[in-house]
Amino acid sequence: MTRLFLLEDDLRLATLLEAVVRQQPDFQWVGHSASVLEALQTVDFSGVDLLLADLDLAEESGVALIGAVAAVEPRVISLVHTVHDDRESLFAALRAGARGYVLKGQGIDELLASLRAAVQGHVPLSPAVARFLIDQFRVDPGADGTDWQLSRREVEILRQVADGMLYKEIASRLGISPHTVHNHVKRIYDKLHAANRDEAVRTATRLGYLGRRGGAAGS
Repeated sequence: MTRLFLLEDDLRLATLLEAVVRQQPDFQWVGHSASVLEALQTVDFSGVDLLLADLDLAEESGVALIGAVAAVEPRVISLVHTVHDDRESLFAALRAGARGYVLKGQGIDELLASLRAAVQGHVPLSPAVARFLIDQFRVDPGADGTDWQLSRREVEILRQVADGMLYKEIASRLGISPHTVHNHVKRIYDKLHAANRDEAVRTATRLGYLGRRGGAAGS
């Protein structure tokens, strides 16, 4: 019997997941918290086997709970359940100790399959996340692999910046936060040694990133 605890500030979703989990013969519902602080203050994680954690909470990212639990109860399996598919969220969660990363929006059956896969020692990743990881580590045979190479997501954001979109508009379109968009743009400028948008667009165009559709070098 796998004892599951949920970190989720969407009460409607939490209620739905609780009802579903309670119907599963191989899972035991331990409880639910809407914040990292509440979970740390009220939950004995020695009685938890699987932590399903959202990241985008009102006060503190779920990454903080994943890291705290990994420090005191390393046997607990942490699985991320979030809308965020950006590099920062993914790598922060993995560094903190997450053993899987699935995106919200999939069906309940797919989520249950991911939970069971994690318990069995697998690393469940949503297809979009798996593709993102592949894109991050794939090297174009014709490129020299230097660190200025832009990722697919960075090219996608740069295209929208070049079109004059605001950070909040890009964030809304991509389902990420304006802060994450800002971090992407800062990294783009660093990679292209650009001081502003116009310089970044000129350099990216010269390097071929904006001369074709389809994303970063290596795609």
